[in-house]
Amino acid sequence: MQYDDLGPEHVLMVYDPKIGMRGFLVIDNTLLGPGKGGFRMTENVTADEVARLARAMTLKNSLAGLPFGGAKGGIVWNGGTKELKKKFVESYARAIKPFLVKKYISAPDVAVGEEEIRWFVEAVGNLRAATGKPANLCLEVINGKGKKTMRCGIPHEFGSTGWGVAQATRIATEHAGLDIKGATVALDGFGNVGSFAAKYLTEMGARVMGISEHGGSLIAKAKEELNIPKLFDAKQKGKSVFDVSESKKSPYSKIFELPVDILILASVTDVINETNKDKVRAKIIVEGANIPMSEYIEEEFFKKGILVVPDFLANAGGVISSYAEHRGYNPKDMFHTVEKKITENTREVLNMSKNKKISPRKAAHEIALARLGEKKK
Repeated sequence: MQYDDLGPEHVLMVYDPKIGMRGFLVIDNTLLGPGKGGFRMTENVTADEVARLARAMTLKNSLAGLPFGGAKGGIVWNGGTKELKKKFVESYARAIKPFLVKKYISAPDVAVGEEEIRWFVEAVGNLRAATGKPANLCLEVINGKGKKTMRCGIPHEFGSTGWGVAQATRIATEHAGLDIKGATVALDGFGNVGSFAAKYLTEMGARVMGISEHGGSLIAKAKEELNIPKLFDAKQKGKSVFDVSESKKSPYSKIFELPVDILILASVTDVINETNKDKVRAKIIVEGANIPMSEYIEEEFFKKGILVVPDFLANAGGVISSYAEHRGYNPKDMFHTVEKKITENTREVLNMSKNKKISPRKAAHEIALARLGEKKK
């Protein structure tokens, strides 16, 4: 685990011997406000992984101009019944309760959605302990005019992260001298982020030529494009996209090799690596997932003239949505806020990258650290 002048401030490991729950919480930096970042439930999550993600949240929140620091949580989850999962979430929430609200505000992450967040906040008896809550979970507050108002949850299932990825893609396309209308796109991952990004980009006029999910890819037939409205509807209904598409299932690796304008990475860590980096043919890569490739590979792409929009810029829509919920915005205002912040920040990062002849990641990192530095003064 890396320690430096930014943090981490707190590294917490919790254990419940009664049910075997093991979890982690890393609060990286609270200079800008309480640490913000979701908790994930995976079988191989570690304190080191959580620490890396917490640092990413410090930079992401600073770059987005949010009054949040960086933090992340994790529960070792090997699977089981819904009842057992609920017990794990409740146990974890109670274990980290002393840090909640003032030092840490949680949110959804891998294998954690609005239902798990409901369990989390109810376990500690505080709706302010997390964002990404169900829309029908509301808190009555007194506004600045002395009137009672309701602040309700804005679940990430509304598609805020995918909306932000689509906005970052639009600006990157303009920056590269292309028109989003008619631009060709491939998406690695068709979950919450990828499916919504595909939906919004299609509405902008982009043509989605391929998507991947669960170890396979769907590639559009020659001179055609995938029927994203049909695939999105199937996804929302819990169906497999492979069962409703006219395209045959292709090997997963094919998604990275398509000759498209834009490749969006919206699945898991390190999907682009030494085995496939030289096969990528896209002009623009947008990182909708966290750490989809190492920084040195990003630098190689930069030197080749491939534009890479880094993760903590492109996928900030989720945490901006969390900010909107924290402020009591409605979903319409939330989407407007995500669009405004992602658009402005993407333009600023890409312009700095161009002017200083440095990669977009280095530019984004420089801006984020500068904003943290201003707070220190």
